[in-house]
Amino acid sequence: MDVHQLPAVNAALNTTATVLLLTGYALIRAGHRRAHRNVMLAALACSVLFLSSYLIYHAQVGSVRFQGQGPLRTVYLTILATHTVLAALVPFLAGATVVLAFRGRLDRHKRLARWTLPIWLYVSVTGVVVYWMLYRL
Repeated sequence: MDVHQLPAVNAALNTTATVLLLTGYALIRAGHRRAHRNVMLAALACSVLFLSSYLIYHAQVGSVRFQGQGPLRTVYLTILATHTVLAALVPFLAGATVVLAFRGRLDRHKRLARWTLPIWLYVSVTGVVVYWMLYRL
């Protein structure tokens, strides 16, 4: 595979993670714990694959500069900044949330998941937005 195809792969992985996160949320709200667990582990796997692919791409290609100008550049940089800061938190939040669930600490799992889910969703969705603005706009 050509390394220049990886940004599209990364966007697809972020999109898949978003769908899985929303599905997992719906499943737990409906009381389907086992299905919720499986879907959330799949979302975690997508995010791990994304991170691996992202690191491989940027190790080979380096930084890619946004070509837009004016207000569009400001919008892009604002989205990128919030995405980047929160993306640095997701591995720790997701990891801790999963560990709490597997240890049966469902009370703490639920409290942490209330923070993890919206942050993880934001990062997944804005990852696709960054891709679109950087490579397709």
